[in-house]
Amino acid sequence: MTFARVTLLLVCAVVIAGCGGSARVVDEAAAIGELHFGNEAEPKSLDPHVVTGLLEQRVLVALLEGLVTVDHDMQVQPGVASSWDVSDDKMTYTFHLRDDARWSNGDSVTADDFVFSYQRILTPNFGAPYAYMLYCMENAEAYHTGEIDDPSLIGAKAIDDRTLEIKLNAPTPYFLTMQVHFTWLPVHRASIEAVGPPFSQTTAWTQPATFVCNGPFTLEEWKPKTKIIARKNPEYWDAENVALNAIHFYPIDNRQTEERMFRVGDLHITSNVPPTKLDDYKAQEPSPLRVAPTFGTYF
Repeated sequence: MTFARVTLLLVCAVVIAGCGGSARVVDEAAAIGELHFGNEAEPKSLDPHVVTGLLEQRVLVALLEGLVTVDHDMQVQPGVASSWDVSDDKMTYTFHLRDDARWSNGDSVTADDFVFSYQRILTPNFGAPYAYMLYCMENAEAYHTGEIDDPSLIGAKAIDDRTLEIKLNAPTPYFLTMQVHFTWLPVHRASIEAVGPPFSQTTAWTQPATFVCNGPFTLEEWKPKTKIIARKNPEYWDAENVALNAIHFYPIDNRQTEERMFRVGDLHITSNVPPTKLDDYKAQEPSPLRVAPTFGTYF
């Protein structure tokens, strides 16, 4: 099924105030390169191997980066991996990681980080709800379901620090695109182990003081039910091309409240638009309304 995702953007060459609002917050934020984003609700977690929702993904893609990323046209682009090779039978992918890929604490991002992350989400007792997203890998399903108990048999192998080999069960044309999904994102083992067991969902490593990440932003602040602040990561390999200095994510679970905050200038972006307001925003010149197709199944 195809659905329409409706978004209101309060951004132009100069920040525009929706419906004549004061834009007091967004004007000040634009001047210092910070984005205020309405994120609908409080994230369940910031552990990419635990969450299942879009609102968590919005934060996680700012904090963590996988092997590849996608551009505005949804075309695969290099991420932590600067390049990759595909075998003739399309069953083996060899990723070459960047020498300058770093965790926010300065550690190098290595192939072992990805191998550990895949083993973690597939560990049966860990209870990851989206572990099946990795079933295209050789022996991933067998390990997750307990048919085998040796994680080294999973089709992910660190050839060396900068080379990751992934073997598949069958040719998977969408495999590279899958890497953008948060289930494939790497986590930093040492920082998790510093506060608790790495294969437990209850280990409290996703707090600002202990969250080590490798994406364009770091986790500066998380006040539940109030705000998450992601700050530009100076250790990110492409930091010079990250235009924003910070993103403020607001968990607003009331659609009318979020729209009102956008209208008066407290938010740059909201995706939680009441249908009764659509015609009003369509009539504005220039209109802040953006409608884009998205694919999904709801039940």
